[in-house]
Order: sequence, then C-alpha cells, then structure tokens
Amino acid sequence: MIGLLQRVRWGKVSVSSQIIANIGPGLLVLVGVERGDSPATAARLAERLLAYRVFADEAGRMNRSVVDVGGELLLIPQFTLVADTGQGNRPGFDAAAPPAEGQRLFAELVTAARSRWPRVETGQFGADMEVELVNSGPVTLSLRVAPDSEPRS
Repeated sequence: MIGLLQRVRWGKVSVSSQIIANIGPGLLVLVGVERGDSPATAARLAERLLAYRVFADEAGRMNRSVVDVGGELLLIPQFTLVADTGQGNRPGFDAAAPPAEGQRLFAELVTAARSRWPRVETGQFGADMEVELVNSGPVTLSLRVAPDSEPRS
C-alpha cells in the first residue's frame, strides 16, 4: 500500500462540484492499494501516517506527527499511484488491486486511522474527484508499506 503524503495548510475534495471533505492543517494523503495488500497492510499504513514526524518542533526540525500537533488527516484513494511507468508512454496498472479489493482495503485503512485518531476525512472511492490543497513547506513524501508488514502494538 502506498501513501503519498503532503503536509498541508488546508485541503479539500469535491465530487460533482460538491465539497465532500475538507481539512485544516494536517496531512493530505493519496492512497494506492496494491495486489497482495491486506487489512494488516492497511493498519500498518494508518499507524505510520499518524506517527510520521513531518511537522516542526520548537527547534524547527521535523520531529512532530499529525497527532502531536492536533492536525487533521485527509485520505484520498488514487489507484494511479500504483502505476508501472517503466516502459512505453502509457502507464500499466497490473500491480493495482482490483477495484472491489481496493475499495475494501481503503475502507480498512480509514477504519484503522479513525480508531487511532478522530480527525480523519476521506475522498470517495471510484469517483471523479477534484482535490485542492495548499502544501506547507512544501513537504511531500512517499510511504510504502509492504504486504507482509504487521502493525505494531
């Protein structure tokens, strides 16, 4: 499972010109589900996203998590993150989970994140979404959790 996280001042998602989610300061995360991912993979990614230290401490170092700063989390499904761009001029999506499995595992990620932190919003799986954000820093990082990763207790 891949999470492309961006530290944001704000972010929002619209579907058919209607805002379905918005956040203030926090993390906007584009999520790609890969073949072989499992509920354990989703739980581990949720754990890492909430604990990842990308916010400044008193010394200005990236040493605080979204939880530490009381920020919000916006999770947006995006299967194109899993694209194979190694050859040719068109991406391949064989590594992406089938849609039903991707939707189920994205829901698992959301559930795992919400069980650890109440300030979680989401995009809509399979929808044509418009995403707006103001990246803070800018800070953009890619996290990948391998299918065999287990959440920590």
